[in-house]
Amino acid sequence: MSEIPGRIIKISSDPNLPITVRIGKSGVINSVIEEISDQLSSRSLVKIKLNRGIASDAAQRSELFSSLASSTSSKISFSRGNVVVLWSGK
Repeated sequence: MSEIPGRIIKISSDPNLPITVRIGKSGVINSVIEEISDQLSSRSLVKIKLNRGIASDAAQRSELFSSLASSTSSKISFSRGNVVVLWSGK
């Protein structure tokens, strides 16, 4: 995958982009990764929100977001707090 285009970054950072996946107290399990992969196959951007307590600090969140991106063959196009937007590369 190439660098992320500016228009994708702009759309990703829009607060009106709806959250399509929420990760709850069960954490990141196989069904969550499968759901994210399914969504990335049908749309180019997937916005994910972590519930509080899933990752205790920024380093853990960053590691979790990177893990999600690599597991789903996507790129992180935007990240702030407990929210990340993954881009499929389409």
